Amino acid sequence: MTETTPPRQLPVRLAPYADELLSSWIGRHASFYAVPPLVMLQHCLPEASSLRATDLHLSGDQEIRLARVFATEPAIVRRMTFGNVVQSSHRLLAAMPAQYCTNCSPGHTAPILRSQLLGWRITCPLCGNQLRDAGGRELPSPFRQYYGAALRGEKLLDDEAERGVRTWTSPAEIARLLLMRRVIWPLPREHELWRYRVLGAIIPDLDDVVAAEHENLPTPARPILPLHLRPALLAGVAIVERAGPEMLRMLRGHMMGDNKVRFSDAAENMIARAAKLRASRQMQLI
Repeated sequence: MTETTPPRQLPVRLAPYADELLSSWIGRHASFYAVPPLVMLQHCLPEASSLRATDLHLSGDQEIRLARVFATEPAIVRRMTFGNVVQSSHRLLAAMPAQYCTNCSPGHTAPILRSQLLGWRITCPLCGNQLRDAGGRELPSPFRQYYGAALRGEKLLDDEAERGVRTWTSPAEIARLLLMRRVIWPLPREHELWRYRVLGAIIPDLDDVVAAEHENLPTPARPILPLHLRPALLAGVAIVERAGPEMLRMLRGHMMGDNKVRFSDAAENMIARAAKLRASRQMQLI
């Protein structure tokens, strides 16, 4: 087959599951035809480098070519990817399945549903059930008292990621700031400094839970918490979003040194953008 010859439609096509991830769907076809998944992908898109890259972004032309091979519509292919997820939320996309729904996931491994990689979710977007940890850990969340706020935080992050809808600022940016390190007084022993995050100033239970479980919380660059700890971050996002910009200014009092400078710069940029948005909306009403 030459580069100018478009690949032919597959003789047998497998129907996608609801919310199935594109790489999973391609992988199931690869298993059916007994070829490696990347070979199946490159049969359709010779220029493709990895299935992960295809999940994250497809051009319009690539969507059309994949749809032709699998005898479906480009819009269906697009919905199986993370192409609609805004860039600020990409750090909340897990590289591997982090959770699953006992009601909607046909199995623990394959097919893989798109929602299994969404690091801001604690409930299934299809049925609303609580998600379970993909690693088999059955740890109850120690933050049940924050569950109402956590659901609101989940919706804020979901609205931004999937629909580009924000209130006064980016919930994903709030999540990133809440996972920055903070200081407490009196200063703990040096080897414990890693434990304390800005989030603990809002959710006081967090420090003790992290200490008891010896959890090393993720960094702001990849703010995906284990499922049983995730309600704390989601609740923190909801609390800050509802309180408004002044709460960000209050939280920087828990920082020191270069970390405080980085937090302050990021927070002030968020506040400035919120002020411009508010002024623009007011002008539209005049």
